[in-house]
Amino acid sequence: MSEAAVITDDRPTTPAILNGLRCRCPRCGEAPLFARYLKVTDACAHCGEELHHHRADDGPAYLTILLVAHIIGFAIHLMWVHWRPEPWIMATSLSVGAVVLSLILLPRLKGMIVGIQWARRMHGFGGVPEAQ
Repeated sequence: MSEAAVITDDRPTTPAILNGLRCRCPRCGEAPLFARYLKVTDACAHCGEELHHHRADDGPAYLTILLVAHIIGFAIHLMWVHWRPEPWIMATSLSVGAVVLSLILLPRLKGMIVGIQWARRMHGFGGVPEAQ
């Protein structure tokens, strides 16, 4: 088996994404990924994987805006067609919903991006796999 095959096969993407969505280390899934709300820890407290390499940048914010806008847009349509509430009630409730949804989704999507980067060995996560 070639070295390229070993490097791509030893880090499955799906578990790393799921661990990231759970805000856990993409490697072991045990320790928290974040030290604070959006501050990624420098290294995993459980397995020691260095996580400071990540370059999530604007990706999580973009995905959060994309998802929240679609969900709120659908909610606007449903509310107006089925209940016809007063405009101030719609504006207030949907604004609060958008803020809450954004605060919930943003760290999970950042964890997903970090998990993808770790699994695909992007931005400094490309260390040589350990011999077992």
